[in-house]
Amino acid sequence: QVQLVDTGGGLVQAGGSLRLSCAASGFAFSISAMDWFRQAPGKQREWVVTDTGGFGANYPNSTRGRFTISRDNAKNTVYLQMHSLKPEDTAVYYCRTVQRGTIYWGQGTQVTVSS
Repeated sequence: QVQLVDTGGGLVQAGGSLRLSCAASGFAFSISAMDWFRQAPGKQREWVVTDTGGFGANYPNSTRGRFTISRDNAKNTVYLQMHSLKPEDTAVYYCRTVQRGTIYWGQGTQVTVSS
């Protein structure tokens, strides 16, 4: 059974940093691509970053240079390190994986950036 547990959110001032974690189980984590998405109130869920599982990471312009994805395969955990946070980064952050055509989401963790 695939399970993703998101943790690490909180309240931070603009310009600050935060690290999110996603603990995974129930699938071959080390060879799987892992994504982070976020959803702000009243907005659609937005792609944040993808770790391709061995072929590097991909970022949209909105997070490139400020956010970094990493993973610890021994712990089956993927991390999202966020720097230079802005109020517009405020959202619920979710990790995601796609296994055999099925999309799985973590429960989300709230990040609030105050100005």
